[in-house]
Amino acid sequence: MSESATIEFSAESKTLGDQIANLTLKQAKELSDYLKAEHGIEPAAGGAVMMAPAAGDGAAPAAVEQTEFDVVLTGFGDKKLDVVKVVKNLTGVSLMDAKKLVESCPAKLKEAVSKEDAAKVKAEVEAAGGTVELK
Repeated sequence: MSESATIEFSAESKTLGDQIANLTLKQAKELSDYLKAEHGIEPAAGGAVMMAPAAGDGAAPAAVEQTEFDVVLTGFGDKKLDVVKVVKNLTGVSLMDAKKLVESCPAKLKEAVSKEDAAKVKAEVEAAGGTVELK
């Protein structure tokens, strides 16, 4: 299998994958609890979902490089006002909504942005005194 091979996904798989990727932390925890209680599926120590292998050819999927990132504000340090101003400018929300967003850390500032855009947002927030994770 060459590195330039493309993998085809069914519409159902794409829809389900997109739904799972867009879950909030609370929804993801609820889904995890449901899968454990109803189907005996538990996350592995590394966080990957472990389940009995399905009948099939046993071929492992190729690793795919991440191209879209979520920018998550994890803290605002001692310069909360500066971070609020940056968040307001980045997200386009009102000053009051930006303040609420900053105070609700961890909070998603941007979803599914390119690596370059995510790095720019991270640099701006960190320059103002905040801390950011790219997921």
